[in-house]
Amino acid sequence: MTIANQARSFFRKPHNVILVILAVALSFLTLFPLLSLVRDSFVVHPSEVMTVKGAKVGELTFFHWRKVFASGLTSANMLYKPLWNTVKTSLGSCAIAILLGGSIAWLVTRSDLRWKSFISVVFIFPYIMPSWTLAMAWLNFFRNRLIGGAPGLFTALTGIETANWFAYGAFPIIVVQGLHYAPFAYILIGGILRNMDANLEEAATILKASRFKILRRITLPIVMPAVLSTFLLTFSSCMSAFAVPAFLGTPVRFNVLTTQLYRTLNGLNPGYGYILALVMIVIGTGILAVNQWFIGKRKSYTTITGKGSNISLVKLKALRTPVSLLVVVFLAAIAILPLVTFAVESFIMAPGNYSFSNLTTQFWIGPGRVDIGGGEPGILINKYVWLGLWNSIKLSVVVALMAGTVGGLAGYAISKARGTRLAALVNNLAFFPYLMPAMAFGAIYLSMFARPFLGLPSIYGTFALLVLVGAVKYLPFASRAGVNAMLQLSGEIEEAGVILGIPWRKRITRIIFPIQKASFLSGYLLPFISCMRELSLFVLLISPANRVLTTMLFQYNEKGWNQYANAINLIIIVVVLSFNTVINKVTGASIDKGIGG
Repeated sequence: MTIANQARSFFRKPHNVILVILAVALSFLTLFPLLSLVRDSFVVHPSEVMTVKGAKVGELTFFHWRKVFASGLTSANMLYKPLWNTVKTSLGSCAIAILLGGSIAWLVTRSDLRWKSFISVVFIFPYIMPSWTLAMAWLNFFRNRLIGGAPGLFTALTGIETANWFAYGAFPIIVVQGLHYAPFAYILIGGILRNMDANLEEAATILKASRFKILRRITLPIVMPAVLSTFLLTFSSCMSAFAVPAFLGTPVRFNVLTTQLYRTLNGLNPGYGYILALVMIVIGTGILAVNQWFIGKRKSYTTITGKGSNISLVKLKALRTPVSLLVVVFLAAIAILPLVTFAVESFIMAPGNYSFSNLTTQFWIGPGRVDIGGGEPGILINKYVWLGLWNSIKLSVVVALMAGTVGGLAGYAISKARGTRLAALVNNLAFFPYLMPAMAFGAIYLSMFARPFLGLPSIYGTFALLVLVGAVKYLPFASRAGVNAMLQLSGEIEEAGVILGIPWRKRITRIIFPIQKASFLSGYLLPFISCMRELSLFVLLISPANRVLTTMLFQYNEKGWNQYANAINLIIIVVVLSFNTVINKVTGASIDKGIGG
């Protein structure tokens, strides 16, 4: 067969066309920023001229690398201690997220737990809320007099002074991040459990296998791809988290890589920051390699075939009501109670005074007063808040449409060509943006597109730059959802359509997408929610005309205008829940049902 015939045969398959297009586009959008990052770690920056003696701006230097890796105590404080703190908190957060999220997913999808709808809806609240709001709630409850000044609510009610290790540092960071990402684990693992054929479990039950053995030998191996994807995404998210460590670690000087990265990128030594970013990328890449090795191209994780799938619920018997009550109380404590505190704080005139005489609607509908918030009117009559809300919704919708569509096609193509080098390349490129710290990713794109580049016009300060950065950054969510969905789907289903002569476009829209509709729609919902609550990715790219709610919330909080910040936080949550509800009513899919709901 000639090369031309081989090429025609290759491009006759739609998934190969998709892979080639994605390989070219993602190479430019992911590898080029990485090369820029590497280059900047060897370059003298304007702010470093006084530090690197005798050097000129733009000159190559190994100064940053020597300082970060081989300068004794300086290296320990700059890299090694923060690196250990990052790994420690990320692993702990992953353990909490997977154990809690996976347990709730199993109870909701595979048992006769009570009040499932309520539990599913409430459980996603911690993920919808920006992670720093849970950190704020933790401080409101558990701060102590030694560092926090005024005691928290726990001390005020019980008289017990919380220890520093409990109020600040590694422990609260692990707990808060674990709670924040537990719903994400529920979404991914819950989808696989919901769509899993129960015939194997029922056969094992007939053979008198114990429930624990069935769980260990059948259920867990089937959901392992979702568990590994959850671990991968959660670990990378925790590594890149900035707000939670900044809120809970800074008071006791507990530093992680992201807080060090923030200091260096905004300080006099940005070269150090680029090296720290590379360290984080290398760690994430290593995790990705382990994931790829484990799944392997020859293993099959098909859980949906053309045959019927019946779910047999586990009977909790006498434990049904106690377990259900325990889950509801726990979720109320981590999801509903923080919302109540945010609502209450938005109506308090003088912080710390919770009497009825101190309640006010000033921060919602009150006119601007010079003595309150620098004259800012209430958020419901503040035109800048409405502009920020519109920008947030518009940005999140456009990013979700782009990331979800491209990610779904990537998942389809990767699964169809599984085991080939091209599929592995696209799979790695599609996930790679998630390994890059959000703040560094935004800074690199700002540098790339602040001026005309490779014939492309400058898009600095435009909405297009925010969309491009957001779509690339959140592509891993959609691509992982697509890959997980397609790994479940037996190839026999599409093959039947091919035999009947159904065109590829109709096979996608009439067969594959309807079967895994909720799975693919989660590839749109996850980027939407993530974009609605994103801060660090956009904080360097926002212009006055393109401000979004999260950056406004952060600015209000920095200025000490906590009432405005709490009110805006509630608006973000209401908007995301409303979108989720509408999509649920129209399509039957919902993020609280997991990606296979």
